[in-house]
Amino acid sequence: MPQQDPEIARLGRRAALVIAGTGVLWVLATLIGAQYGLSLRVRALFDLMALGGFVYAFVLIYQLWRARQGNRR
Repeated sequence: MPQQDPEIARLGRRAALVIAGTGVLWVLATLIGAQYGLSLRVRALFDLMALGGFVYAFVLIYQLWRARQGNRR
C-alpha cells in the first residue's frame, strides 16, 4: 500500500495541472481571439482543443479514482 501513495499523489497533481492549464489557456485563447478578431471557426478550434484537455483531465481523474479503489482492498 505505501508504494501506491506516491503514484496516487502524482496522478492527482497531473490532473490538477491539466485542469488549471487548460482553463488558463482556454481563457487566454478566447481573449486573444476576441482582441485580434479571429474568425469564429478559429475560436471554435480553440474550444475543441480545450474540450480535449478537459476530457484528458477526466480520464486522469478516473485513473486516480480506480487507483484509490484498488488501494482500499
